[in-house]
Amino acid sequence: MPKVFHIKSVLKSTKQEKGEVNEIPWRILPIADQAVTVDFGDVIDEVINARVTALASRVRQGAVAGVTSLVPTYRALTVGYDSTKTQQSALVATLNVLLSQPDGEADPVKIWTIPVNYGGAQGVDLEWLAQTHRVSPQEVVERHVAGSYRVYMIGFMPGFAYLGGLDPLLHTSRRESPRLKVPAGSISIGGMQTAVGSVEAPSGWHLIGRTPVRSFAPERAEPFLFSAGDRICFTAIGVEEYTHLQAKTDYLPEWTWQ
Repeated sequence: MPKVFHIKSVLKSTKQEKGEVNEIPWRILPIADQAVTVDFGDVIDEVINARVTALASRVRQGAVAGVTSLVPTYRALTVGYDSTKTQQSALVATLNVLLSQPDGEADPVKIWTIPVNYGGAQGVDLEWLAQTHRVSPQEVVERHVAGSYRVYMIGFMPGFAYLGGLDPLLHTSRRESPRLKVPAGSISIGGMQTAVGSVEAPSGWHLIGRTPVRSFAPERAEPFLFSAGDRICFTAIGVEEYTHLQAKTDYLPEWTWQ
């Protein structure tokens, strides 16, 4: 069992504008010779995830000595460091200082508009999912495009985006038997989340559509399209438009700053 360096509480949250205070405890744990993780608990929650991305931003902006990498997840931030440039104890102390600071204004994030061809060959589970929830396929699509989704983390495969904010009516347990191959760009639902697939890979999530957007392209200057903390909105497109956009290897979706 790794030693816990510190257990403290975050003093503010995104609820503060409502006059509420939501204390979020954290732990800093060593997980490798040159890495520690800041853990905020075991709940998948947008407020907690916002703390993760806020801490990552503060570490980057503060140019913290010795830090070599930052890996944000749902509820934790792993910080890699060069032990020839900083000691673990010094890094932990700096992280605690950053965590103890009051929340300032959130960093601007990108809001992406992602086109999706729903159902048919691109979304083979749409009909089944609609029947399971006793709604029409059209209602599933309407509910899915009505959401504004937070990118909780990038993982599993390069560029694979896990999204929070799925309509509760669409929450669906994962498949009992995962598929061995799911096409790149698949839009899927698993549990209380939806996701944007990046490359062909196995998956136990339900496929409701597919996007022509390449969320991972190693030849681009920035191979990963999305970052943790970004927001995604979906828009429905037909087969013809999907085929047209997919043929454009350099196609990039629209986005704005929030």
